[in-house]
Amino acid sequence: MSFTIYTEDKLLSEKQLSALEVALAGVVCSDVPLAIELLRVDEVEIRRLNRETRNIDRVTDVLSYPTLEDIKGKAIEGAAFPFDIDEAGNLLLGSVVICEERAREQAAEYGHSYERELHYLLVHGVMHCLGYDHMEEAEKTEMRAMEEKVLSVLGITRQPVSNE
Repeated sequence: MSFTIYTEDKLLSEKQLSALEVALAGVVCSDVPLAIELLRVDEVEIRRLNRETRNIDRVTDVLSYPTLEDIKGKAIEGAAFPFDIDEAGNLLLGSVVICEERAREQAAEYGHSYERELHYLLVHGVMHCLGYDHMEEAEKTEMRAMEEKVLSVLGITRQPVSNE
């Protein structure tokens, strides 16, 4: 099974995107290739999206817009979603929108690199598109474990950035 990240933004390098695609492919079983759309927006746009789609009028770091329902933890069969397969033959899981300014602020706030924060936000958004959530503590624990699994494949840890 393969995984593709569609993006026109240069938030991550081609090498980073390829590594993420491989790591993400390892967390879901599917009989068709999967895809996610990645978009970068500024604070004004993410606030607008958050207000219009979630009724929360504030800047946030990442928003996810899943296209499929009831797929969490299940093998994904393309035949169940024939209208969500794109012209390249990929099953589109949804869109992930990242606010670059907020990602930079959070990286500094949490003491890790901007690249680590971007990877985390994208993985977090993809997990939402795969049906994971963090509203209940048990769900949060499950989602965090999936995120850490992907990030560990990439060799990305929560280690703080050294100031040396």
